Amino acid sequence: MDARDPELTRELDATLQTRRELGKEYEDELITSFLEKLDHRLETVVDKRMRRRMAEQQMVVARGGARAQAGGGSPSYPEGMGTRLLAVASLVLAVPLSAIAAVNTGLSGLLVCWAGIVGVNAAQGDWSRFGLRRTKEERRQESDWD
Repeated sequence: MDARDPELTRELDATLQTRRELGKEYEDELITSFLEKLDHRLETVVDKRMRRRMAEQQMVVARGGARAQAGGGSPSYPEGMGTRLLAVASLVLAVPLSAIAAVNTGLSGLLVCWAGIVGVNAAQGDWSRFGLRRTKEERRQESDWD
């Protein structure tokens, strides 16, 4: 919905003109009526967007994108992007964590801090590299709820 929707602008102008003609006695009813029209318009726009997104997702799945999603990758990120994001986040957080560890506990704290960072990244890499992630279908087959 465009911020300057001409139909909505006409509705608002008509509501204001009607209020001027009828007076303040009908103000509540006029406002309620306009807000109902606005609400209906918003629902229509949201519904269109949701249908478009669903159609786009169905197209991705139909074109073979289901393999990337079933492989454990996030549907909103390309395959392997989660591992890269974790690596970048680890490097960004390593600086303040290292400073805190070194100031409070010295070299031993710094070594423990870095061992933890390396361990988290290694574990994430092993999950991705060796295919230890289960697909949605595998999890569904193991589930007792179906």
